[in-house]
Amino acid sequence: MGGTIYLGSLLGKWLDGQYPNEYELYTKICTLLAVFGAMFSVIRQVIKITNQDD
Repeated sequence: MGGTIYLGSLLGKWLDGQYPNEYELYTKICTLLAVFGAMFSVIRQVIKITNQDD
């Protein structure tokens, strides 16, 4: 989960370097998308594990 978020922030920083803007929007957007993606993945894995126990 942490690795996904870290890679999302790196991607955002790279995009901000390529396409500069005043508010570092690419970093913020990519990091938030990575957080949501990581949370979705964890929730999906927990549901899968829970369903296997039944």
